[in-house]
Amino acid sequence: MFAKITMIVLFFVVTVAIGLYCRRHAGNVGDFVLGGRSVGPWVTAFAYGTSYFSSVVFIGYAGQFGWNFGISAAWIGLGNAFIGSLLPWIILGRRTRVMTKHLESSTMPDFFEKRYLSKNMKIVASAIIFIFLVPYSASVYKGLSGLFSMSFGISFNWCIFGVAILTAIYVVAGGYMAAAVNDFVQGIIMLGGLILVVGRILSGKGGFISAITQLSQVPCEAAPQMQGAFASFFGPDPLALLSVIVLTSLGTWGLPQMVHKFYTIKDEKSIKTGTVISTLFALVIAGGSYFMGGFGRIYYTPGANGVAFDEIVPTMLSETLPDILIGVVLILVLSASMSTLSSLVIASSSTFTLDFLKGIWFPNMKPKTQVVVIKVLCAVFILLSVMIALNPTNLITSLMGLSWGALAGAFLGPFLYGLFWKGVTKASVWACFVVGIGITVSNLFLGFASPTMAGAIAIVSSLFVCPVVSWITPKMDTAHVEKAFACYEEKVTVSVRQTLAEREVNA
Repeated sequence: MFAKITMIVLFFVVTVAIGLYCRRHAGNVGDFVLGGRSVGPWVTAFAYGTSYFSSVVFIGYAGQFGWNFGISAAWIGLGNAFIGSLLPWIILGRRTRVMTKHLESSTMPDFFEKRYLSKNMKIVASAIIFIFLVPYSASVYKGLSGLFSMSFGISFNWCIFGVAILTAIYVVAGGYMAAAVNDFVQGIIMLGGLILVVGRILSGKGGFISAITQLSQVPCEAAPQMQGAFASFFGPDPLALLSVIVLTSLGTWGLPQMVHKFYTIKDEKSIKTGTVISTLFALVIAGGSYFMGGFGRIYYTPGANGVAFDEIVPTMLSETLPDILIGVVLILVLSASMSTLSSLVIASSSTFTLDFLKGIWFPNMKPKTQVVVIKVLCAVFILLSVMIALNPTNLITSLMGLSWGALAGAFLGPFLYGLFWKGVTKASVWACFVVGIGITVSNLFLGFASPTMAGAIAIVSSLFVCPVVSWITPKMDTAHVEKAFACYEEKVTVSVRQTLAEREVNA
């Protein structure tokens, strides 16, 4: 217990110290929200990865989908690495940085307004972000606090309050730069910690071959005719597995807190380096988490009330790890969760301040006032998240499925096509908003699919709705569209040093 407490206290001290140190980089709105658009490749890549993976993945998703799909859950981690990390950096990274700088937009709603000439669009998008990032934040608190409660034997509620206070301190103090630097430190902890944990989980059942053998002997209720379903290549339910891959991988392309990382990139070289780092980070963290969760059935026994998915991974850890490694896991999950929470808090509060309050009610709000309001809203956002997390009936995966499905379903099509295609229309953007929110929210009341499946449907629908509606609705003003896309064709004059042979030819 002494070792665990010492590690946690040390982590808290370092985190708060970084937040206070970075206060000098948070004096104005641009620095607080974007870090001055001067963040290097390693910090940006780690910020992307640590914002992507949190206790939601390590505790909630690894536990539930490892239980449902067995070892095939590792495919989710591979999807996160290549579809959710590699491709966004390659496809979105440079264009996002160039066009958002050209349009002078610092948030996704601001991009929508300036790209599609609609102030109402910015207002609605900012409201969507603030509302639907709250349940995702709540899911992070639930996963993190559950593990703390198991480790220290203290009230789940007190754990949530403690994490919320720490998040508020360093985010409010240092803004995006504090979050980014903490992400870098926390990312290193996550990499080392997860490798140790996965190795220990396997050795606890006699090694990899022995664990696979035991898993292959577990009967599957969903596919009783299938022998060794949980040790098979695609598991007992490939379609459900695919829906999780779509939600957790393709969904990142339309999430404001993820896309926001590309706004802050320093230069071209940073994009290339960040692509490699981010992909490798995702391979280790996501791949390791889901791979570990796949062995949940040989560690966890359901109680009288059935399977408590959020308890599977904590049970695995408590049965196999010594206290010192439990402390490492606490720091690992705390690192992952704090970085995700910081990105959610900054994305939601800055968007609501700049695009909603300033955009509608206080157009002449002074820069210093904007920073103060953003900080106040950071605290409000954290409070709302805590209130939802305190409800024991809310599953981690359900909260995340609702949040990611609504946000990516609404924004993926308009944002992606808006960077590449001049033919996107205003009507298609509004249609995506309606479809993305409509599918996920209606599923709450009608229950026609699992939250994960509904979220995946909303995300894929956005990719089809945007071009289809654009083809049949009035086009935007050509002059404005050409001006927006001019940033990709900017002419640059450079000096050229001729060789002797070239001079002779020219003569």
